[in-house]
Amino acid sequence: MAPRTTALIGIVIATGLGVLMAVLGSDGGEELGSIKTFIVLVVIAYGINWLVFIPSYLSGTEQYYDLTGSITYLSVTAIAFVSTDERDLRTVLFAVMIALWAGRLGTFLFRRIKADGGDGRFDKIKTDPIRFFMTWSLQGLWVTLTAGAALAAMTSGDKSDFGVVGVIGVIVWVIGFGIEVVSDRQKSAFRADPDNAGRFINVGLWAWSRHPNYFGEITLWIGVAIMAFPALQGWQYATLISPVFVFVLLNFVSGVPLLERRADKKWGGQPDYEAYKASTPPLVLRPPR
Repeated sequence: MAPRTTALIGIVIATGLGVLMAVLGSDGGEELGSIKTFIVLVVIAYGINWLVFIPSYLSGTEQYYDLTGSITYLSVTAIAFVSTDERDLRTVLFAVMIALWAGRLGTFLFRRIKADGGDGRFDKIKTDPIRFFMTWSLQGLWVTLTAGAALAAMTSGDKSDFGVVGVIGVIVWVIGFGIEVVSDRQKSAFRADPDNAGRFINVGLWAWSRHPNYFGEITLWIGVAIMAFPALQGWQYATLISPVFVFVLLNFVSGVPLLERRADKKWGGQPDYEAYKASTPPLVLRPPR
């Protein structure tokens, strides 16, 4: 199948799934005017990305892609927080947690792409408007599915007490966020050391997992889903797909497979790399043997 045809199908699927999630996530939720708030949030999530696509394509740059993703998270979360009828503890914590995560990750990725001068994932895509537009549509879907449980809970029409389940969710989120932050900082420090030029990282948490930052990412969204669960109702439970989506995306689509191929191309066949790969799990943290 031609790449452009695949991209068109991807756009249709990404948009269709967004519409489906908008309907399911709004079940029994609050309204903003005469429209369900959750539906408004999904429209904004896609709208921001489709809008930024225009100058990005005309300029032939992907430098604002990750930053736009973070801005989208911050925007829909802020609107959900401001528009809700009841700002309970769960709503406040979700606003703070997503703001911390999105702000840190967006800044980190934007600085990295500015330093690297670009993102190799987009080299063959950004010159084709259809294929490039597909990536922005997928980012709208990414925000919708990933933050869906939190946004549904924030705009739910039947908020429940925070309770023990909420506390467990916070603890899981803190653990995941901590793992992601530490592993990203360790990798940045490793790359900044001239003595490590051309070497693969296998120290710190990277000795426990080949992709500890992704493990942290998945873990923190599990925490969000746990926190959201008591406040959901009816079809809103479909938004609990959030951590499953993040796991599938990172472990099978755009995360681990892509980076593993790059690493194999660069260091494959080297005894130290092959030993590291054989003894270190790709995702789940495990102390070195």
